[in-house]
Amino acid sequence: MDNIYLLIMVALAVLAIADLVVGVSNDAVNFLNSAIGSKAISFRTIMIVASIGIACGAIFSSGLMEVARKGIFNPGEFYFDEIMFIFMAVMITDILLLDFFNTLGMPTSTTVSIVFNLLGAAVAMAFLKIGDEGGNFTDVIQYINTDKALSIITGILSSVVIAFTIGAFVQWVSRVLLSYDFLKKPKWVGAIFGGAALSAITYFILLKGIKGTPFAEQTYDFIGGVKIKDFLETEVYQIVVVNFALWSLISYLFIKFANSNIYKLIIGVGTFALALAFSGNDLVNFIGVPIAAWQSYEAWIASGVPASEFSMEVLSEKVETPTLLLFLSGIVMVVTLWLSKKARYVADTEINLSREGDAKERFQPNFLSRGLVRFSIAVSVWFSSIVPNSWKHAIDKRFQKPVITLSKDKVLQLPAFDMVRASVNLMVASVLISIATSMKLPLSTTYVTFMVAMGTSLADRAWGAESAVYRVAGVLNVIAGWFSTAIIAFIASGTVLALISFGKGAAIAILLFAAVLLLIRNYVSYNKKTKEIKAEDRLRKAESSSIQGVIEESAANIANVVKRSNKIYSNSINGLAKKDLDLLKKNKKQGNKLAMEIEDLREHTFYFIKNLEEAHIGASNFYINAMAHLTDMSQSLEYIGKVSYNHVNNNHKKLKYNQIKELKEIDLKLEEIFDNAQKAFEEKSFEQIGAILSSKQELYDLVSQKIDIQVARTRAEESSPKNTTLYFSLLLETKDLMTAMMNLLEQYYREHDSTVEPARVERK
Repeated sequence: MDNIYLLIMVALAVLAIADLVVGVSNDAVNFLNSAIGSKAISFRTIMIVASIGIACGAIFSSGLMEVARKGIFNPGEFYFDEIMFIFMAVMITDILLLDFFNTLGMPTSTTVSIVFNLLGAAVAMAFLKIGDEGGNFTDVIQYINTDKALSIITGILSSVVIAFTIGAFVQWVSRVLLSYDFLKKPKWVGAIFGGAALSAITYFILLKGIKGTPFAEQTYDFIGGVKIKDFLETEVYQIVVVNFALWSLISYLFIKFANSNIYKLIIGVGTFALALAFSGNDLVNFIGVPIAAWQSYEAWIASGVPASEFSMEVLSEKVETPTLLLFLSGIVMVVTLWLSKKARYVADTEINLSREGDAKERFQPNFLSRGLVRFSIAVSVWFSSIVPNSWKHAIDKRFQKPVITLSKDKVLQLPAFDMVRASVNLMVASVLISIATSMKLPLSTTYVTFMVAMGTSLADRAWGAESAVYRVAGVLNVIAGWFSTAIIAFIASGTVLALISFGKGAAIAILLFAAVLLLIRNYVSYNKKTKEIKAEDRLRKAESSSIQGVIEESAANIANVVKRSNKIYSNSINGLAKKDLDLLKKNKKQGNKLAMEIEDLREHTFYFIKNLEEAHIGASNFYINAMAHLTDMSQSLEYIGKVSYNHVNNNHKKLKYNQIKELKEIDLKLEEIFDNAQKAFEEKSFEQIGAILSSKQELYDLVSQKIDIQVARTRAEESSPKNTTLYFSLLLETKDLMTAMMNLLEQYYREHDSTVEPARVERK
């Protein structure tokens, strides 16, 4: 039986490495986003600076490891075998939960994950012990360090409101003082801002960097004979004032004589500081549990007491973590930072939510986001009514953004936000994490950095009328993900603990195997999704300014739509014929995806028209009409896919043989037309469209004939109202699809050769 604990230690060591990998992938968003979003320095430089910060932070994180040992539960209430099962359940659950959120591209809190995993497993074990001993379940409080756990949870939750509010306030003040022309301000203005930002970040580095080292325990006469760590905590104002004066002077000299951008220096130092904070503050979340398990194992081996009788009171004592382990952990984190694609995917979520101007909106609005936006507008209107007009004009002038006349695609290549906002993000986050560290709270760096970024975005008026409802929905989705992390972690770790307690070694082996399979599945699924996105021939935005140019340029788009329309329609009919729910579900998603891409093209209409030269204004009518026809096609396909899926999903009767046969007949005719149209657009041989248009009446007659047959069938023999409704819906929507398709082909044919004027098909 004793061998099981050695195997557990091996498994925990492997899980620790895996947890470091998935943890860095999630938390890289915390320290990379401000630098990446502002594009103040090159990506390679950002990665080098962040890597150095991570390495330093890992070495200085020893003091926080006690959270995993005694921060959540009272170790003296558990025996060695129980503690090992708790740690095993926590690590299995934690790695799966973090990897799940990484795959979704959602930043979540590794601190919340580990805290609630520990809490859930400890509570579950406490209930099992109480049940075995026949005690009262209210005694669970004896097993949990309620005061410490409550203070941690309160600190994490309060950081959401505090970080957002302070971030918004500091950004508003900074923008009013600096405006968007911050680089044109007098040198002393940049020097003062640099002094304030760098002094805050430097104090943060000192507090985070020195406190975890033996150097912090030393006493020196020049600081009054006190320990370094005590001096840092008690003489805050003295340190900050001296730092401010020193950094202001350095900033002024840096600007005046080096003729350099002080904001780039702030962003570089701030990135280092947050990377150090992430590593120092969050390393406990990744390896704190395995190290606590290893120290427990050493104490148990030395005791010679049976595992079920050895009390874990030893974990209540302060034990230093070997520097070698911290150094090796830092290496794993740095390597992951450079290689992890998921880290970039998670970072994109926050950058797009805080982006200046328009972006590809990932989140859809909901009733709560709409309500909050309406409430904010009402508050803004009320506030404007009580503020003097002269003040409003002066403030609005400070928020006036520089005008950049570029096409839509080029706008998206610009920084997501400017260097002032990036500097404020880093400065405020550093200060807040410093305060939490001095209070010995394992503050969620994810919560702080994300909410600071959202607060500065709001204050900087990055969320305009065009994007506010989407951005607020995104923030609400991320926050909801945070709360779900806590709930899922608590329930899942408790469940895993119960399985391990009853199944012992066999349960651990099965759970580890299942965890490995899930991780591999997520990895394969993510890679497949990434490859599909890269390989997919997505619809491209038009940039030409003439009708002929738009025709040539959009040919690939039309060929793409025709090809995908053919596949979506055929899959709908085949799925109904076979009652294949999986095929219909995937097909429905493909229809929705095509509709979304066409909607993106429609949203590009504004930029397309703005960029047109006066001589080619007629191209706008062509583009608008083409988008209308594509939209009609996508709506018909989306509807066909939806009703087909719902019919099978609701377990309604299968369509009759004759109905399937008739639909197949239409599908074959449509497939021929789609294939010919695709070929014409791929080869840009638009004269071939004439032959396709000549067969349109035959196709309409075919569909009308099937409608008449179904009417007769309904009167004579049909007994299923659902089948009749579905069949008529498919025929009528097919007719609308063909009408939109023919109108699109006619438009291209007519504009390509103005001498040809075929009769226009009436749109629905």
